[in-house]
Amino acid sequence: MRLLVVEDEPELLSAVAQSLREEGYAVDEAADGISGLFKAQNWEYDAIVLDLMLPGLSGLNLLQQLRTKRALPVLILSARDTVEDRIDGLDLGADDYLVKPFELAELHARIRSLIRRSAGQPAASIAVAGAVIDLKARSLSFGGKPIELTAREFAIVELLALRRGEVVTRTNIYDHIFDENDDTLSNLLDVHISNIRKKIDKDFITTRRGQGYVLED
Repeated sequence: MRLLVVEDEPELLSAVAQSLREEGYAVDEAADGISGLFKAQNWEYDAIVLDLMLPGLSGLNLLQQLRTKRALPVLILSARDTVEDRIDGLDLGADDYLVKPFELAELHARIRSLIRRSAGQPAASIAVAGAVIDLKARSLSFGGKPIELTAREFAIVELLALRRGEVVTRTNIYDHIFDENDDTLSNLLDVHISNIRKKIDKDFITTRRGQGYVLED
């Protein structure tokens, strides 16, 4: 899953982005509202973490402009903690609102919840193609046996599981799994898919030639 964090405090931006990377997410960063809006409008994200008090363009203005074009999940992260502030953010289209200071564990849980709900998956685990995928623990078992996956391998399985039965194109996988600093022209995806099949089952992920990949029930 790919996230965008828009925050103008350098230390907080770095800490939040790093914590999310450690959770297995691909993370892009923006330190002002203008670059944040550009990235949010032009690249694929599974969720956005958005500060309100940003230089160049406020978080509320960013959200308002974003909602005219895109419906991806947005979590506001702000020191503005009045009821009116929260109402303004939610009424302009935010999906959740977390007040600073906050615990990283709560931020992670809220992001997981937003991504699940956006995909129409309210439960924290998915049973598909003989596997049980725990989205909270970020773990997978197949035939009752735990399978060790790397963070990137799990992210690919998670994306396909959230869209089970749907063919996901290579481009779409790249857009949601790799961040802006990754070399998306390489054969990384082929390597990861091959490794997943070796660890789980050769038929676990189905290739639709010329279309993409699918996890089928």
